Amino acid sequence: MAVVDMTPAAQDRVKALLDRDGKLHTHGLRVKVIGGGCSGLQYQLGFDDQIGDNDSEFQHGDVKLIVDDKSAVYLAGTVVDYADTLQESGFKINNPNAKSTCGCSQSFGA
Repeated sequence: MAVVDMTPAAQDRVKALLDRDGKLHTHGLRVKVIGGGCSGLQYQLGFDDQIGDNDSEFQHGDVKLIVDDKSAVYLAGTVVDYADTLQESGFKINNPNAKSTCGCSQSFGA
């Protein structure tokens, strides 16, 4: 079972971004938790082609998702979604471990 899941909308968006840059088969989406933000912890998303000894890799359709062991503790059960509407656009992180979030939804407390 994957530590972090992705909705079809998130998979499609990541696939489109990687495919546009010719990196679909070499890179994955890294989801990481780092210190900082209003609530103490924040999410960091980025494309990466390196899988370290402390990383886990999960396949979601055509997209690889990479999570390091430290972040996995905070991300278990998390779902990455993507929205593109008139009111919002971008990746959304739905984390059941977040005890509190800030107004911008970019940081959380666990």
